[in-house]
Amino acid sequence: MLDRSAFASSPVAIVGNAPGLDAAAAIDGAPRVVRFNNAPGFGGRAGSRVTHLALVNRGGQMREWLADPRFLDRPVVRQADAFILPFPGLPAEHNRPEQVCWTREAVARLAPLGRPIHILPEALHEAARQRLAPGTIGRPNPSTGFLVTLAFLLGGPLGHGSIYGFGFDGWPGHPWAAERAWFRQAEADGQLRLHPCHP
Repeated sequence: MLDRSAFASSPVAIVGNAPGLDAAAAIDGAPRVVRFNNAPGFGGRAGSRVTHLALVNRGGQMREWLADPRFLDRPVVRQADAFILPFPGLPAEHNRPEQVCWTREAVARLAPLGRPIHILPEALHEAARQRLAPGTIGRPNPSTGFLVTLAFLLGGPLGHGSIYGFGFDGWPGHPWAAERAWFRQAEADGQLRLHPCHP
């Protein structure tokens, strides 16, 4: 189950990692500011506030962070009020022979900061897949940006939530076209405001 209280309603700026983002004042003016992973542009043209930092907890990126003794000293990590791990932990038998899930290790690494750590449940992933491939047997692999945005939408109205820096491009395993279409429809339905990326 999604902990709706953790994503309860109030205006939020969800800031993606597309290059060329220049909206610092608007982003920093939001009561909540969500960023992702290494948060390019943080401290500059993408603003300097972060209330929620989503950190991908499967794959090589988290493995690299865990190996970095200064990871907790990064400004975006140090300033975050809370963390979001987009994937639930895998059972040990599903996490070998090569380890892909680092949920337990990520929680242990972040715990000394004393900030809340929210792990998005499998039910949210299923809800995301249904929205991206309705009526099919496909299992699209939603991006972290999609999952986090959906978590906030399901937590309550976004309160004029604004989406910045979503370029719908990157790792080819994500269904970018379907995600773009969903965001545009959500904007048309008045659920959020999608700010276009600038080159």
